[in-house]
Amino acid sequence: MRNNRWIVLDTNVLVSGLLSAYGHPGRIIDALLADFVGIAYDDRMWGEYVEVLARPKFKFNPNRVSALLNFLKVNGRFTPAPPLPQLEMTLVPDMDDLPFAEVAVAANVDALVTGNARHFSFLESYSMPVLTPAEFTRHWLA
Repeated sequence: MRNNRWIVLDTNVLVSGLLSAYGHPGRIIDALLADFVGIAYDDRMWGEYVEVLARPKFKFNPNRVSALLNFLKVNGRFTPAPPLPQLEMTLVPDMDDLPFAEVAVAANVDALVTGNARHFSFLESYSMPVLTPAEFTRHWLA
């Protein structure tokens, strides 16, 4: 049964969780699969998930990746996201992170979970919590 918590999950956390099931990112994937927490995404994020998880260097089993992505797509919340209002683009250190921030705000999720929290410091002005995987698991999965 869903706990009504929603997150935006940065790709780096998804990759880390698939590389090691025993760390904080792995616990987050378990929470997603257990339907304890839901994921919000848009087409830009989805494209990044698909592209990154297919990279040969990770050696992920394509069938497992496909099953995970299908689960996330069916159980997640597709959220078209407009540009963030009044965002000073010079505050965004990596423009590839912008879709994750825009979806987090548009979907009004409980948190954006990332291994690069400082890349999202500009979200403070939108009152959007940005948590590391360890912070997320300590506060929501303990």
